[in-house]
Amino acid sequence: MLRVRDAMTREVVTLGPEESAARALGLCRVHNIRHLPIVEKGRIVGLISDRDLRDVSPPRNTADEENTLGWVRVRDIMSTGLTTVHPLDTIEHAARQLSDRKIHCLPVVAEGELVGMITSSDMMHTLIELVGAHGPGSWVEVEVPNEAGMLAEVTDIIRDRHVNIASVFLAPASRATYRTIVLRLETTDPSGIAGSLAAAGYSVTSTEPSGPTERHLERR
Repeated sequence: MLRVRDAMTREVVTLGPEESAARALGLCRVHNIRHLPIVEKGRIVGLISDRDLRDVSPPRNTADEENTLGWVRVRDIMSTGLTTVHPLDTIEHAARQLSDRKIHCLPVVAEGELVGMITSSDMMHTLIELVGAHGPGSWVEVEVPNEAGMLAEVTDIIRDRHVNIASVFLAPASRATYRTIVLRLETTDPSGIAGSLAAAGYSVTSTEPSGPTERHLERR
C-alpha cells in the first residue's frame, strides 16, 4: 500500500515567520514553487502561497513592488490552522484531504516536526505510476457479468497472449448486472487481445493506445 512517505517531497524550502514577503516571493521564483511552509523552531506554524503574495503585491516590476513586499511580514499573510498528514498515512487519505478541502498541498508532519510536503502535482505523478502510464501501452475496456471469477478469466486470456498487464480498474457498466474491467496493457497494439476477448464471448467496449503519438500513427 502506498503511503504519503512514498510520494512526498522531502527536501522542502522553508521560511521563518519574521521574514519579509519579498524574501518569500524570491524563494518561490528561484525554486519554481507555489507554497512555502513557515517554520519556527522546527515546527510548522503556517503556510504561504503564491496567491497570498500576489494579493499583497503591487504590479510586477514597478518601483513599489520591492518596497511594499519588503515591509510586509510573512506572519501577517500566512495561513494558519493547517491540515497536515503523517508520512505513514495512505495516499488515498492524502488525496481525499486535498480534494475535500480544495487545497493544493499538505505539510507532512511527524512528531510535531515538518518532514515533507505532498502536493497535487505529487499526486498526479503517483497516479501516472499507479496506472502504468509512464511508458507506451494501451487501454482495453471489457464489459463482464458482475460475478465472481470474471477478472481472473479475462486476465487468463491476456496471459495466454503473453502481454503484461500494467494496471487494472473496475467500474460500473451501463447494464446493471455487469461491470467494466479497464486494463492498461504493455502493448501499443491491443487488437489481438480485443479479438481474443471477443472470441471468448466478452464485450470489448473500447480499445485505445495511451499516447498521442500512437493515435497520430493510427490515422495515417
